Amino acid sequence: QVQLVESGGGLVQAGDSLRLSCAPSGRTFSTYAMGWFRQAPGQEREFVAGVSWSGGSTKYAASVVGRFTVSRDNAKNTVYLQLNSLKPEDTAVYYCAADPFDRGTASDSVSSYAYWGQGTQVTVSS
Repeated sequence: QVQLVESGGGLVQAGDSLRLSCAPSGRTFSTYAMGWFRQAPGQEREFVAGVSWSGGSTKYAASVVGRFTVSRDNAKNTVYLQLNSLKPEDTAVYYCAADPFDRGTASDSVSSYAYWGQGTQVTVSS
C-alpha cells in the first residue's frame, strides 16, 4: 500500500511562490507516474500537472502553464510542484497522486490514479 504525504502549502499573497512536495511511505514510487490535482470549495477535483515515471514527460493544465513546474527526484523518492506567480484562483487543496500503470505520459484523469495523499492547503490572498 502506497501512502502519499504532501507538504509545503500555506497562505501567500498574489504573485508569491510556493513549493509543494510529495513523498510516499511504504514503498518506492520510482516506477509510478505522478500527478498533482487541486480542489477548491464547491468545485470538482481538477488536474494541475503530471510527470511520467522517468521524469522525461510532463503535462500541465492550461491554467498553470508557464507558472507551475512539476518535477521528481527518484533518488529522494519525492515529487515537487513549484508554484510561481500565484493567483487568488489558485486557492485550493492540492493533492498528489500515483498512477501504477506505464501510460508513457502522465494522465490528466482522476480515475487513472490509484493512490492519493491527504492534501495540503494553498491559499492565495489578493
